[in-house]
Amino acid sequence: MNRRNFLRNTSNAGLTLATISLGIYNEVNAGTPNEMFVDFDLNEITITELQQKMISGNQSAVSLTKMYLKRIKEIDKNGPKINAVIELNPDALKIAEAMDKERKAGRIRGQLHGIPVLIKDNINTGDSMMTTAGSLAMKGNIATKDAFIVTKLREAGAIIIGKTNLSEWANFRSSRSTSGWSSRGGQTRCPYILDRNPSGSSAGSGAATAANLCAIAIGTETDGSIVSPASINGLVGIKPTVGLWSRSGIIPISKTQDTAGPMARTVRDAAILLGALTGIDNADEITKESVGKSYKDYTTFLDKDGLKGKRIGIEKSHLRGHEGIVAVFKEAIQELTNLGASIVEVDLIKSLEDIGNAEFQVLLYEFKDGLNSYLKSVNGKMKSLEDIIAFDKLNETNAMPYFKQETLINSQLKGDLNSKEYIDALTKTLSSRKIIADLMSKNNIDALCGVTNGLAGCIDLINGDYDTGFSLSQPAAISGYPHITVPMGFVQELPLGISFISTAYTESKLLGMAYAYEQVSKKRKAPKFITSFKP
Repeated sequence: MNRRNFLRNTSNAGLTLATISLGIYNEVNAGTPNEMFVDFDLNEITITELQQKMISGNQSAVSLTKMYLKRIKEIDKNGPKINAVIELNPDALKIAEAMDKERKAGRIRGQLHGIPVLIKDNINTGDSMMTTAGSLAMKGNIATKDAFIVTKLREAGAIIIGKTNLSEWANFRSSRSTSGWSSRGGQTRCPYILDRNPSGSSAGSGAATAANLCAIAIGTETDGSIVSPASINGLVGIKPTVGLWSRSGIIPISKTQDTAGPMARTVRDAAILLGALTGIDNADEITKESVGKSYKDYTTFLDKDGLKGKRIGIEKSHLRGHEGIVAVFKEAIQELTNLGASIVEVDLIKSLEDIGNAEFQVLLYEFKDGLNSYLKSVNGKMKSLEDIIAFDKLNETNAMPYFKQETLINSQLKGDLNSKEYIDALTKTLSSRKIIADLMSKNNIDALCGVTNGLAGCIDLINGDYDTGFSLSQPAAISGYPHITVPMGFVQELPLGISFISTAYTESKLLGMAYAYEQVSKKRKAPKFITSFKP
């Protein structure tokens, strides 16, 4: 979850990774790009291009995996110290060898066969890697089996090369937390300007994909945790409809709002990953709602004319504020118009302004319930939220050096899911679905658009995140609706994303629009690893 956005809405192989130091990496001249780290043979490469290299014999799954592992060592440990990867998979090369043998035997599993992937460290893998949500209290937690989406990922032939750092407990620990920091993994940095925050909670997945440490990555979102770091790291991010991807085997915050989703450098790559991981999971009842509404291949919906004849609702409040952001947004609106879309201004955020406090109450209740259930399903030392709180207090120097755990404590104080306060709050939160659907129907709108998130803020472990203005994460988060962000442009070397939101299970339609915009705008640029902004 993106705590900064959430609080604004609610209150107005053989390689090892060292924990990052909190100092700036001084070998990069401030304000200038470091070309040594920009230059990489697989820089900005797509899944399709990687497949072509393997088909031609120019590369193999093993050689690609080795290249990405070397890149992680250079960028995460020895170079700019992005600190995006919290743990490497010691089995990565063995898996790559198996995929190469299958290819040689004529068995190609699909578009992800042999593709190196990073996944967030709150997603179970039934191997030797830990699943900790970045918490020292969870160190040593080894899952007994894969999360459902990890099983699907392996079945598709992808190679999990490691896990990514995140905002501890997906940024559901403190009201003064710093996005991208965890007690186990340290602070992840934005690869565009290194003293900037990469946002969160999928900070590592966002920074790693942007810095070309992997082909694609998986993040998770409760409210903004995929789309915000995707926007801030110049990526395409998809928060699917809640129910399109299973959540079983993922450390939870909210059964109402949680979902995992793709983070990629192109709409096509995100669409490939999206389709590969859909499926009905008996361990997650809500996935049954996706029957007849999901697809195994979303690339068939990518259409350069995907915006032609569409009516787009533009968030009115995003037309004022920071002049640089507004200018980029207005340019994007003009591009939508040029692509055949008609524009209507709407007050989406204002229509939902009374729901934010109810959302927070829902999350407090559901986090306690969901986490306690999860901890009972694994063989770790922690058996309950109460155990986590006690561990952090006992190990305060290492576990809580910068901010505390008042959100965990507030969650522990809540009752069960039969509590009237919870039921009332949930009823209010879920009313967002009708409010959004009615707004779209009234204005005959195909999609809602706005600035995904403001610009990356400076890393501040003393004061925590600060509000940079602009966000469109909450409407899709509280309603469970799909949300796609696409690179929209830059302000002073910092990326911005544009959001496309619609009603449940409309990913196919949104992907068509997002692709049409991406193909004409072409705003994605690789990071330059600038140490700090210097005018």
